[in-house]
Amino acid sequence: MAGKVEEVTTGSSVAKVYIVYYSMYGHIEVLAKEIQKGANSVAGVEATLYQVPETLPHDVLVKMGAPPKSEVPIISPKDLPDADGFLFGFPTRYGMMAAQFKSFLDATGGLWRTQSLAGKPAGIFISTGSQNGGQETTALTAITQLTHHGMLFVPIGYTFGAGMFEMNEPKGGSPYGSGTFAGDGTRMPSELELKQAFHQGKYTAEIVKKLKQ
Repeated sequence: MAGKVEEVTTGSSVAKVYIVYYSMYGHIEVLAKEIQKGANSVAGVEATLYQVPETLPHDVLVKMGAPPKSEVPIISPKDLPDADGFLFGFPTRYGMMAAQFKSFLDATGGLWRTQSLAGKPAGIFISTGSQNGGQETTALTAITQLTHHGMLFVPIGYTFGAGMFEMNEPKGGSPYGSGTFAGDGTRMPSELELKQAFHQGKYTAEIVKKLKQ
């Protein structure tokens, strides 16, 4: 009698989450690294950090006081379809995403034509200079990019629990995603903001993993 033949599955069982960001002064990068920790805390998930290309000349960045870029690799639009899900991070500029990230998304026209990103989940995290500087409008205006690609927007809602209602200290973020306040540029993400970022990474990774299964 023949033995039972086990079903052979093809493809990787690991859910790949790409954390793609632009950071001029380092605030978004700090959040991105914490989000990566949260995502990688989920078994069966592999989270990778990527930066989008800089569009400003080096001498301009120096005059603006921007620190040197980290060694996190630069991503190309053609690499996006390899991921099962995303977390996109960027600072705000007048209530919208920074031009550098918008320029990157503008280069994804080929992926839009082939619908290569359709159905893939994506979350958003941001940095603003002040409490009323675009914590929600930046996310709202960024959702249009996801919509045209047919992607699935993944907000954190109020899953962060009591941390969403903190009133004793300044805290970035919203139901749309984690965030931080940069102030004059010297304020870096607080412990509470980092916890929210970790939560977003874990929460989004769990959803990406479920959808891949």
